Amino acid sequence: MIACGAKAKAASTMGLVATLDFEQARASVLSRLCANRPPLIAEEVDLLEAAGRVLAEAVPADRDYPPTDRSVRDGFAIRAADVPGTLELSGEIRAGQKSDLVLQPGQAIEIMTGAAVPPGADAVVMIEHTSVAGHRVVIERTLSHRENINPCGSEMRAGQTVLQPGARLGYAEVALLATLGRRRLRVYAKPKVAIIATGDELTGIEEAPLAHQIRNSNAYSLAVQVQRAGGRPVILGVAKDEYDSTFDLIQRGLASDLLLLSGGVSAGRYDIVEKVLADLGAEFFFDRVRIQPGQPLVFGAVQGKFFFGLPGNPVSTMVTFELFGRAAVELLGGQTESMLPLTWSRLSQEFHQKTGLTRFLPARLNSDGSCVTPLEWQGSGDIAGLTRANAFLVTEAGRENWAESDLIRVLLK
Repeated sequence: MIACGAKAKAASTMGLVATLDFEQARASVLSRLCANRPPLIAEEVDLLEAAGRVLAEAVPADRDYPPTDRSVRDGFAIRAADVPGTLELSGEIRAGQKSDLVLQPGQAIEIMTGAAVPPGADAVVMIEHTSVAGHRVVIERTLSHRENINPCGSEMRAGQTVLQPGARLGYAEVALLATLGRRRLRVYAKPKVAIIATGDELTGIEEAPLAHQIRNSNAYSLAVQVQRAGGRPVILGVAKDEYDSTFDLIQRGLASDLLLLSGGVSAGRYDIVEKVLADLGAEFFFDRVRIQPGQPLVFGAVQGKFFFGLPGNPVSTMVTFELFGRAAVELLGGQTESMLPLTWSRLSQEFHQKTGLTRFLPARLNSDGSCVTPLEWQGSGDIAGLTRANAFLVTEAGRENWAESDLIRVLLK
């Protein structure tokens, strides 16, 4: 578990917390989660319920795969030494058929994709490379030894570990588990993630807000992001900009595995989240990151639980969760690593920025990902602008200008 300092030490430490670059902040999150992750809890579930979950056991192959030499083409099983030449057609083997046929020199056996290669054959010629006349097969090309044959055990060997604990189970992993005959398996429990939005300006989404109010969208966007990362969101409501309200909700949130707060972490008079956390004995690892959007970002631990104080503007909340919070949920859920979906693309136009910050700006990738266009938006409160994006430009903090067609990093949305 996480060792947190005493109340007085934490409060004095809060004023000494450094501002970090993006790479430093992400490294801090990953290293602290990996080093201080609480013990993981496993549970057994049905195969389809395991989709999206993190595997909690090593999975061995139950037999060799393929269990026998198999043809990877429709064609004819032959001896490579017999071609080019004219061979006698001596039978047929279909996929899924048990056959006692044995290939003799000078013979060819018609074979379908996936069928077991008969004894005596050491190659398969594609049907497109042959001509058939009655019971004769004419082959005018040479073949290499084992050509078009998938050898026994080439994919997996019996007893070989093919999935390790910590793997997130997608459709390919589920297909593999079904192939191995695994109807039930052990996965890690989903981490419970408490979500607290802060601010007197927030109302429920069913309410009609006044001109000075906004609906609480952050709790819902964070809940969806937590689910996508493999966690179980617990929305605790809105903390008012007063000490007791914030203190009570944070105390409730500490019953979960991870605590997310949105808002209340800037330098304003009523931004009291850090004060409450400090009074609860929190240790702060950083409280500002040189990024846009999302500079006022707090990461720490309190009473054995990690927490993030995310900025309150909706786009900032969403971006900072993807950059930092997602990794925490994934690691608490049993993953052994957490990777950002970063790629490279060419800019469709010139791009300029002020140096000093790593920026994550709404953008639109074209259909094949070869070109990216920055989108106009109105800043970190512009949710509508973000819905038009399918990616974020990721700038280098020390670079000022990009020309059209320059390569730039892109974070997939």
